[in-house]
Amino acid sequence: MIPVLMIDDDRDLCGLLEKSLGNESMALEAVNEGSMGLDVALKGEHDIVLLDINLPGLTGFEVLRELRRRGGPPVVMLTGRDGELDKVLGLEMGADDYLTKPFSTRELAARIRAVLRRASPRPARRGPVEVSGVFVDPGRMLVRRDGEAIDVTSAEFSLLELLVRRSPEAVGREEIARHVLGKTFIPLDRSVDMHVCNLRQKLGRHPDGDEYIKTVRGTGYVFCRRSPHDA
Repeated sequence: MIPVLMIDDDRDLCGLLEKSLGNESMALEAVNEGSMGLDVALKGEHDIVLLDINLPGLTGFEVLRELRRRGGPPVVMLTGRDGELDKVLGLEMGADDYLTKPFSTRELAARIRAVLRRASPRPARRGPVEVSGVFVDPGRMLVRRDGEAIDVTSAEFSLLELLVRRSPEAVGREEIARHVLGKTFIPLDRSVDMHVCNLRQKLGRHPDGDEYIKTVRGTGYVFCRRSPHDA
């Protein structure tokens, strides 16, 4: 059973998901208050957190900020707020995925498994790769830029690994959504763009001032090498 923590003050929904996710081989524990939920999440007993925004005590965003600062488990924002601003803010703060209520149990379970696959250590046969000073080690979920460790989320790691391994080839948004987020790309969904934006901020720029990840208009994104022959 996959241990899942849900931090949500909707007790009816928590009870419903406890039963339905049980049929998906997931054991759900529910906490209905923000600060208590944060304490439980930091115990390290759950593989993933489902997090609502509107909570008594700490808000969902405050809980997310602390989980990211203190190295908590992956987080799926699970909320009734459908506004783009809330989704963008959640992803910018490090949420691994964002699901708007109402939703189906099947979709939620699929999202949980996709996030956990990204967070799991990669098979040993996929060894480390380094391009233009950016080092990616799937076995240890480690990213370094010119020797300096960079803290990334599981989604950001999968995105960076995909772009680095495919460099200098551009990767389309559709493929990124499918490979990194485990979902079908929807043109109005900015999840892919927000993960790229977060990665750009964390990677900084090449010594010459260029970005590591550039937009290819009408296609997607490409990881840029410092020179055509750079490895």
